[in-house]
Amino acid sequence: MSVVLRVAAVRIAPRISTVASRRTVATIASRLYEARATATGPGRNGLVSSSNEKQLSLKMSTPKALGGPEDAHNPEQLFAMACFSGALNLVCQKAGKANLAKDAKIDVKVWLGTLTGREGFGLEAEVQVRDFPDEALIQKAHEVCPYSLLMREGGKSTAGKA
Repeated sequence: MSVVLRVAAVRIAPRISTVASRRTVATIASRLYEARATATGPGRNGLVSSSNEKQLSLKMSTPKALGGPEDAHNPEQLFAMACFSGALNLVCQKAGKANLAKDAKIDVKVWLGTLTGREGFGLEAEVQVRDFPDEALIQKAHEVCPYSLLMREGGKSTAGKA
């Protein structure tokens, strides 16, 4: 059984008066965990590294579809590897069905594309859940997954000089 969830976000481009900029933005009440990362080098062809206790370092590369060499990872791959599986396990546990998700397979596609009618880029994601019988729990996981929430409702984002 495969279930498809599609969400889209246009957070990369500067906001212009659109429906997306008038919606309510999801905010967090308290910060439970902080991840830190640094990107260096020439944009999509540089290096990224985390500065948390379990350091991760990756060479980044622009995909061939965007004119690059595609000889390393890209941001869309990292986003696709996010936490929907954890959200599905959490809602199963809360529903008293902790073992239900043990064989589930989560396939995620992330697309980067140009925006309609404005400058910048946007993201679209598709989550497909295989080998899992309960559609209601998939939808509940989609409601609680922080990345699904970010794509669906947006989130606080700031940028400025360090």
